[in-house]
Amino acid sequence: MAAHRSRRRIRARAAAWLEHHGRAVLGALGRLRMQWLATLMTAGVIGIALALPALFVVFMDNTQNVLGDWDGRPRVSVFLERDAPMDRARETAQRLRGRDDVRAVEVLTPEAALAEFRAHTQMDRALSLLESNPLPGVLLVEPPPGLSTARIDALTRTLEGLDIAAEVRLDREWVQRLHAIITLLARLGWLIAGLLALAVLLVVGNTIRLEIENRREEIVITKLLGATDAFVRRPFLYTGLWHGLFGGAIAAILVETAYLLLAGPANTLARSYASGFRLQGLDPAAAATLLACGVLLGLLGAWIAVGRHLSTIEPR
Repeated sequence: MAAHRSRRRIRARAAAWLEHHGRAVLGALGRLRMQWLATLMTAGVIGIALALPALFVVFMDNTQNVLGDWDGRPRVSVFLERDAPMDRARETAQRLRGRDDVRAVEVLTPEAALAEFRAHTQMDRALSLLESNPLPGVLLVEPPPGLSTARIDALTRTLEGLDIAAEVRLDREWVQRLHAIITLLARLGWLIAGLLALAVLLVVGNTIRLEIENRREEIVITKLLGATDAFVRRPFLYTGLWHGLFGGAIAAILVETAYLLLAGPANTLARSYASGFRLQGLDPAAAATLLACGVLLGLLGAWIAVGRHLSTIEPR
């Protein structure tokens, strides 16, 4: 019997807790709806502050997609003489694979090069007018990871000395510089994101401070009736939550709008460079993360403001 009464008390307390929080959530939403213009302006400021780092994250993700398999390691392209037999090219590739400064060698025949070029471009009509294949065979030589610059340069000179080599190109410096720039931009992005998160906290905190001042008499009367600090604090916290949620939703809309505006031109530019790249926007997980960040920042800003200003309001 005692255990049964204990379970009933626990259920009653849980029901009361849920009822109080539900009223606080709906009450905060109702007050924001009555001041919809001010709510929209506050949420808009929060949305812009959240959208900027979100746009940067999307930009970095798309940059990584552009890089694809380019991991910063150099690759040497050996363009063969036009009359070089492919049997000689394959023998040379097999011989190069036995070197300790070579990780892999890929033989690209003129026909394969033309097929790859045709697959990534829309120049079938122009290519059909050519009497012969203008593309040479290519040996794609990849050194092993961690190979020193001096040894890579020595390998390049060795490849330049091949009797079937017409031209040798080392793709290294521009990839390394690009990765360095991306690393710098990533750190700059985190710094900007931190500053904008601080701005969101200040916006929410100032909004909650003004609401506390406007409801000072109500707070005093509520405390006179015996309300706890947690009970008084609750509606303000949910107000911050709603502000953050609305701001996160606006940020997601702004990012998706930017994607819709830029996707067409970006994809057209990629096709002009014979690339299969397609601009990517926010996926559902990223959008949910953006909403969660807005909610957390809204709650944190409200908590800071309530903790600072609510303690100064006491019945006399």
